[in-house]
Amino acid sequence: MTQVLVVEDAPQLVRALVLNLRARRYGVDTAPDGTTALRLAQARRPDVVVLDLGLPDMDGVDIIRTLRGWSRVPILVLSARRASREKVAALDAGADDYITKPFSMDELLARLRAAVRRTETDPVAGTTLVTTDDFTVDLTAKKVRRSGRDIRLTPTEWHLLEILVTHPGRLISQKHLLREVWGEAHGNKTNYLRTAWSCPNSTSAAATASPTAPASRPWT
Repeated sequence: MTQVLVVEDAPQLVRALVLNLRARRYGVDTAPDGTTALRLAQARRPDVVVLDLGLPDMDGVDIIRTLRGWSRVPILVLSARRASREKVAALDAGADDYITKPFSMDELLARLRAAVRRTETDPVAGTTLVTTDDFTVDLTAKKVRRSGRDIRLTPTEWHLLEILVTHPGRLISQKHLLREVWGEAHGNKTNYLRTAWSCPNSTSAAATASPTAPASRPWT
C-alpha cells in the first residue's frame, strides 16, 4: 500500500484529503505542523509527501530542504501561495510538484499517481550513491565530487543532474527536463537548459563525464 504523509494545518482540508486518499486505498498519516511532519517522515518513511507551505511552526520550504537532506521522497506542494517566486523557491528547494489552492481533487490524485510512478520506474530508486571513473554523486547528501574536489551546484543545477544520473542509459528529452525542473509552463524554453549547461564547474562538469551522457549535451 502506498503511504502518503499529509502535512496540513486546516482540519477540514485534512479530513477531505484523508477520506479521498483512503477511499482509493492509500495509507495516510497526517501532521498539523512541521515538527510533527519531520518526525513522521523519519519514522514512517512515506512514499509521497503532500505539503502545505504555511504551517504554524515553520515554513514549508524549510521542511522541503530538511527532507532533501536525507530523503528523495516525492514532495507535492499544496499551497495558497500563487506568486511565481514562491513556486520557484519551493521547486528549487526540492519539491517535485506544486499545486495551488483551491484545487481539483482529481488533479491532485493524478499528480500523486504520477509521482508514485516516477519512483517505481526509477532504475536507481534505492541507490544513494552514483559512482563513475570521473565523479561521484551522493543523492542523499546532495553532493558531487570530481577528481577529489567538490563541485558546487545551485538547486536547479542539482535537480537537472539528479534526473540525468538516476536514468543511466536513457535519452532524456529537453521538454521532460524543462517540465521536471522549471514546471509545465516552461516546457519549450530551451534557453533555460543552455544557460544551466553553460556554467563551468556546474551541472555539465559532472553530467558530461557520465559514460551514458553525450559529450556535449546529456539530453536529446
